[in-house]
Amino acid sequence: MPHKRNPVLTENLTGLARLVRSAVIPALENVALWHERDISHSSVERNICPDATIGLDFALARLAGMMSKLLIYSDRMAANIESLGGVVHSGEVLLALARAGLSREDAYRIVQRNAMETWTKLGTPEGLTFRENLAADPEISGRIPAETLDAAMDSRQHLKALDGLYQKVFGEPGPAL
Repeated sequence: MPHKRNPVLTENLTGLARLVRSAVIPALENVALWHERDISHSSVERNICPDATIGLDFALARLAGMMSKLLIYSDRMAANIESLGGVVHSGEVLLALARAGLSREDAYRIVQRNAMETWTKLGTPEGLTFRENLAADPEISGRIPAETLDAAMDSRQHLKALDGLYQKVFGEPGPAL
């Protein structure tokens, strides 16, 4: 796909991950007889340990190189998300409705109906955003405050743990968003 950058590297990483995961089953089979070791254990370990660690080392080195050159167009990403009319927030809206007392099944039905309404008319003159469709839905109005619905549709909620995760992985604060 000519519009993608580094597809060969990422496809290669996917294949390497399969190879590394292939060592899991024989390793687990070794665990079952850990206290009754025989030559079958060591023969398996002599193969999977070097192969898995060398494969993983190669994959991690390749991934680190790829990530060091990664370009992120955050403005474009935000515009792409916004172009969906807010439907990406359907999961959080469903949870907010369930917390407000609706059954999960009813909340799912309501959210799906409004999401489909948004999808089918997105970009047309009569099309409304997901938030507008939810606000106009008689099954939602009065059951959940507008502030709760707004909070469920706030993209920043998905980033609230980012700094902590970045700190755990890289040992330093994350970049300013």
